Amino acid sequence: MHENVIASFVVDLALRLHRRYGAGVYENVYETILEHEFRKKGWGCRRQLLLPIQHDELMVPNAYKLDMLVEDKVILEIKSIEKLERVHFKQLTTYLRLTGKRLGLLLNFGEERLVVRRVVNGLDDLDPNQLDETRKQSHV
Repeated sequence: MHENVIASFVVDLALRLHRRYGAGVYENVYETILEHEFRKKGWGCRRQLLLPIQHDELMVPNAYKLDMLVEDKVILEIKSIEKLERVHFKQLTTYLRLTGKRLGLLLNFGEERLVVRRVVNGLDDLDPNQLDETRKQSHV
């Protein structure tokens, strides 16, 4: 499944969750609900994924932690804060570069309106017609 199809479902789901629960709920609540919804669809999802960094002969275990990895393709960085800062984008950009993944979504549930920022790492977009067709297949 293409990253853009996964991202489309994630954004739709995040919007529904934000409408239902609003701002101010802890990040781990959103993570838990997102994971539940992905599993209902039969999608693979890993939360709080600890990853190492190899530097020369030195292995640094647990060097960084992804909030979520969906279908082993899309990294989700989930926030529930008043305002996103530059450091949050840098964090997600670094995760993409270190993992070789092509798409990450920065989701902030803490503002009055859900904020979604897409961060790419060498991802080519699907043709819009192809995306619409694939979306139909992926949605519940």
